[in-house]
Amino acid sequence: MTYTSPFPAIEISIAPLHEHLFEHAHQWADKPALIDGPTGRRLTYTELRHAIAAVATGLQARGFKQGDVFAIFSPNIPEYAVAFFAVSTAGGINTTINPLYTAEEVKRQLTDSAATFLVTIPQFLSVALEAVQDTAVKEVFVFGEADGATPFSSLLSEQNELDVAIDPRTDLVALPYSSGTTGLPKGVMLTHYNLVANLQQTTAVEKITPNDTLIGILPFYHIYGMTVIMGAALRSGATIVTMPRFDLEQFLGLLQQHRVTVAYLVPPIILALAKHPLVDQYDISTLGNVMSGAAPLPESVAQEAARRNDMVVRQGYGLTETSPVTHTNARDTQLKIDSVGTALPNTEWRIIDVDSKLDAAEGELGEVWIRGPQVMTGYLGNPQATHDMIDSEGWLHTGDIGKADSDGYLYVVDRLKELIKYKGFQVAPAELEAVIQSHPAVADAAVIPSPDDEAGEVPKAFVVLRDETNTTADALMTYVASKVAPHKKIRRLEFIDAIPKVPSGKILRRELVARERNNQLKAK
Repeated sequence: MTYTSPFPAIEISIAPLHEHLFEHAHQWADKPALIDGPTGRRLTYTELRHAIAAVATGLQARGFKQGDVFAIFSPNIPEYAVAFFAVSTAGGINTTINPLYTAEEVKRQLTDSAATFLVTIPQFLSVALEAVQDTAVKEVFVFGEADGATPFSSLLSEQNELDVAIDPRTDLVALPYSSGTTGLPKGVMLTHYNLVANLQQTTAVEKITPNDTLIGILPFYHIYGMTVIMGAALRSGATIVTMPRFDLEQFLGLLQQHRVTVAYLVPPIILALAKHPLVDQYDISTLGNVMSGAAPLPESVAQEAARRNDMVVRQGYGLTETSPVTHTNARDTQLKIDSVGTALPNTEWRIIDVDSKLDAAEGELGEVWIRGPQVMTGYLGNPQATHDMIDSEGWLHTGDIGKADSDGYLYVVDRLKELIKYKGFQVAPAELEAVIQSHPAVADAAVIPSPDDEAGEVPKAFVVLRDETNTTADALMTYVASKVAPHKKIRRLEFIDAIPKVPSGKILRRELVARERNNQLKAK
């Protein structure tokens, strides 16, 4: 059957993202919109809107045209929002890059997206400058000052009216990268309409108010932080306290100092709130509302965090391909902590039996399918992958395995797709396999998710060595670590005689996953 939202349908605004976002911002003119956690530097709503308009004009003066792609390679700082929404105002497209990426990984995204400009921070400038070589990037900007890049502040020109006619339904505004169900990261094409729709859907049930203060720890380059924190908070008149990286002591200090009321987090941080002794040294009593996403949250961890800190802990669900939110345990509704909740307004979903491709019965497992205005346009330059992900009726096949209960709550229990979820980060096995196989001692390799109490899953490699070679697991893991971002590192490695494969050559990951789980059970 097709499940629908318990909430009334809403009329989706046909407006550019930036216009929708700041529609009511004049009401909060002198209120802090963003606060830089480490330094205390602030941008009021008036200052933010002024900077966005000025940078948009400055970009246009530099030759940035409607439809051009602007790369943001930065951790969370207030200026991230300035850059992102200035690009939107200028009719451009933001491609957001993981700040932990290596130069090679950055270059891959720059090349695929055809980005023409990039902004970073001084600490990452050397990586950025290496990455832009032999790409379409014309100029590199830097937040602050550093030799070899143009100060971002130079874009703060006199504001002029921009002659940009945006069609929200078709014009892209964001191009984050996701591995989808398999393979290397692909550009997810999100229109103004996609993001505005998800902002309206999310704010309708999350009920963020101007009295709320949010902690901006989830990275803005990721769709979760981009929409649910940066977008929804600013639309609602709330204040965001940004953190460039997670540090538990600093995190707790900022919660206390700024009397944070709402936090959108991932399971490893909630685990710390549940168990770490440092928590008892801080007053975080204002934090009454915590939402977990990006990876499954064990029910026991959620309950312990809630009891210990006298807070409500909820789960939600979504994908980069759905802008991202599709389901949530909404405020003021029945909380089922082991569920990811009910569908947002204007969202339909189904559970499809994997074998029969028919609707599964209530309580039976199947693949989760989603349909709604937040579903992406498709993958950049990859019509086949788009066709594999979205069918002719507009249903997006998530690759996740779930079930529905009699109240229309979704439970996500497993997944078809090959992605590894390390602390909420997506890790593509195919990418790591390619890196391992580039080592001269390696004949073949396969990477799978290995269950881990702290991280949820860690990448584990099964490796076949070439004859007459001599290397160690540590040496191979060090080799991979030198070529990928920290969250992609191989954390476990086992030598094996042969990688199980079907006749076509496709790796039988299920066999390796079963082997790993059996080994872990024996170890216990």
